[in-house]
Amino acid sequence: MTDFFDIHTIFFTLWDYPMSYLEFFGALSGAIATWLAARANVWSWPMGAASVLLFFFLFYQIQLYPDMFLQIFFFVTNLQGWWRWTHPKDLEADDRNELRITRLIGRPLVMVLLGGLVATLILGTFAQNLHIWFPVLFSKPSAFPYLDSFTTVMSIIGTFMMIHKKLECWWIWLLVDIISTYMYFTKGVKLVGVEYAIFCLIAFQGAWHWTRECRSYSARQAVS
Repeated sequence: MTDFFDIHTIFFTLWDYPMSYLEFFGALSGAIATWLAARANVWSWPMGAASVLLFFFLFYQIQLYPDMFLQIFFFVTNLQGWWRWTHPKDLEADDRNELRITRLIGRPLVMVLLGGLVATLILGTFAQNLHIWFPVLFSKPSAFPYLDSFTTVMSIIGTFMMIHKKLECWWIWLLVDIISTYMYFTKGVKLVGVEYAIFCLIAFQGAWHWTRECRSYSARQAVS
């Protein structure tokens, strides 16, 4: 079982690219979870929990340490999101008795983004020195300390926005996915890189689907 979590344990080779069990099943479960999220399907949360558990081990082995720590956060928030979507408060429920989609615009959105940039600088500095401060745990320097920290921080913001079904989360995810695609291809985990390139397309789909559903609430209220 421990070999399954070793990136050097190969599942198959495709076009001279050795595919580990860890990368393949982490990418597959993550793709399914993201597609379900774009459809506002509540089952995206438990599927996402399985994916982040696998990616935790993957990122440790390729020295993307901020991404590794992010998976712990993701695991907890996947459980939180599952609960939030299925237990909406009064006046928050849609026709399926799930949390309805809302907007985060104006000053609140600007403050959230500015806070994200400050947090990126702090986390980036920490990531840049991990191999110096904790050489036993981190034998190699962080691959992209500030870029990786930026995607980590914005992923946290995007996750909280998604937990509360804020439409703008999809534009945050699009930016994260573009940068992540570059990092993963550079580090040689090509399937994950391809997956995040596909995530860019799913982010567009999610923004479109959530916008349409959000507008439908007003239309149904007008009819009623």
